[in-house]
Amino acid sequence: MTTSFTARAQLLLFILFNLLCTIVYADDKAINKDNKPAIIGAGAHFAWVIFNDLKPALQQSSGRTVELFGKESMLGMGCNAGIKMAQQNQPGKESFGFVCCPLSDKEVHEKDIQVHPIAKEPILILVNKQNKVQNLSQQQVSDIFSGKITNWAEVEGEDKPVVVVTRLHCKHRPGHWKTILPDAKSFRKDRLNVKSAAEMVKRVTDFPGAIGHTGATWVFGSDSNVKSVSVSGFSPTAGNLRAGRYPFYRVLSAVTNKQASADVMAIIDRVQTGPEFSRVAKEYELVPIRQ
Repeated sequence: MTTSFTARAQLLLFILFNLLCTIVYADDKAINKDNKPAIIGAGAHFAWVIFNDLKPALQQSSGRTVELFGKESMLGMGCNAGIKMAQQNQPGKESFGFVCCPLSDKEVHEKDIQVHPIAKEPILILVNKQNKVQNLSQQQVSDIFSGKITNWAEVEGEDKPVVVVTRLHCKHRPGHWKTILPDAKSFRKDRLNVKSAAEMVKRVTDFPGAIGHTGATWVFGSDSNVKSVSVSGFSPTAGNLRAGRYPFYRVLSAVTNKQASADVMAIIDRVQTGPEFSRVAKEYELVPIRQ
């Protein structure tokens, strides 16, 4: 059953990729002076935010139209889709991916891809705005998510049960939420598991006693009733992350196959080292890896 599901998922991604190419390439000749087709980038939302904000500069660097897919992981996009998009790159249909989780050396080797790190992103610890708790120690965060602490009164909050909300995606990959606890089995069993960042924010908004986690590049809407707490007295800023004072983070990266064209690499290099990225990094509290 697992093999069949994987095969169907791969087929769906292949069909989706070709559909995106068809849609983009149909209108692209009027945009590109040299009549080259658009370059497609797709993958996880949190890395998509960076590429999308820098899109004008990326098109300038490559001299090509760039089409990006991944907002709120739309159309089934995510880290796995980003890797598939990178693998499907070929002349005439150039593509790359982006991921919000680190990849192991084993996975990189097996999938014959290259990873281009962009930035470290703080992982915010979210609580409902009604919660009077403003700070938790790193140990308290771990104990809450593991279920050792089950009432906010235990951490100088109100006498309310803790509702743990998790999004434990990419379980076989290192980093990301694993900076909170090392594996899914370590998290409290009676928890709410969600499938997207939007659902994470909604659940923490819905329950006054909830706690959750999400990346710093998430843009909170006016209907979200959440706040991030400091950890051991340090807020989730780039400065604290860079200095090693804030403990929870993940690495956002671009992914290519080993046949990436010069134009694709120009796009990725502009994200990694271009002057425009300083503005984006400041806005989202990111720590650039190559700058």
